[in-house]
Amino acid sequence: MKKLNFPILLIVLIISTFPSSMIVANYSDISEEVTQAIRTGSSRDLARYFGSNVDLAIPGNDGTYSKAQAELIMRNFFSDNRPESFEVNHKGTSRDGSPYVIGVYYTTDNKSYRTYFLIKKLSDNYFIHHLQFELQ
Repeated sequence: MKKLNFPILLIVLIISTFPSSMIVANYSDISEEVTQAIRTGSSRDLARYFGSNVDLAIPGNDGTYSKAQAELIMRNFFSDNRPESFEVNHKGTSRDGSPYVIGVYYTTDNKSYRTYFLIKKLSDNYFIHHLQFELQ
């Protein structure tokens, strides 16, 4: 019994000495992953960064949605507006310290959407708080 407890204790001690930045991804990593999900039109990858609720502002859908609803809405949006590319124009930080990204989403049928997303930190995790696609 004592031999079994030692390896467990050792693992717990090793993990507890890791800096929290190694365990929790920082917001710049997440903004890059969100950017990539938009670039590829992947609602599934995008939804990984939705909290339990997310504010969406896209043509035909403007409101606060559950994670599952928001993923479905984004799947439909990407299906109707296939990605050609996504260019980041600006990255910044809001007054409360929340990071945001502004860019342009280009579709295969020559539409462009001004795109904005805001990331918030909740309990040591970062989530998309607001996501907006506005037809230009």
